[in-house]
Amino acid sequence: MADTPERFRVHESGASQEHSLRSDQSYFHGTKADLRVGDFLSPGYRSNYRPEHISNYVYMTKVLDGAVLAAEMAVGEGRPRVYIVQPTGSVEDDPNVTDKKFPGNPTHSYRSAEPVRIVDEMTEWVGHSPEYLSRFREGLEKLRQTGNAVLYD
Repeated sequence: MADTPERFRVHESGASQEHSLRSDQSYFHGTKADLRVGDFLSPGYRSNYRPEHISNYVYMTKVLDGAVLAAEMAVGEGRPRVYIVQPTGSVEDDPNVTDKKFPGNPTHSYRSAEPVRIVDEMTEWVGHSPEYLSRFREGLEKLRQTGNAVLYD
């Protein structure tokens, strides 16, 4: 398990051996949903992180570690999964991260109001330590308690 995640490093390929997407078109999506190649993730469904919220976007990143963290933090009973996804439409910076926390988008976090297609599943990744995940959850809870857990969706 990684104790110090590589938070802003874009994955070298962004794609598996079977798929040779250009890295500027390759994105990862972390979730606990069990999906198949060819499936689509679409806006208009419950958020991976706030089940009471219907998301207007599908969120993705070019940073494998970010997708791993998203998969580990997602609600649900399934195991964390990281998918390689291909947008079907326009992609924009995720303002929840880029505008408020990390100006300039060093996290390579994006979203799309249009579906993204599952291209492959990334199966070789290293998860975060239980201590790291606990600290991350505590930080999120503190944001909620102070009213600073704003979601721009």
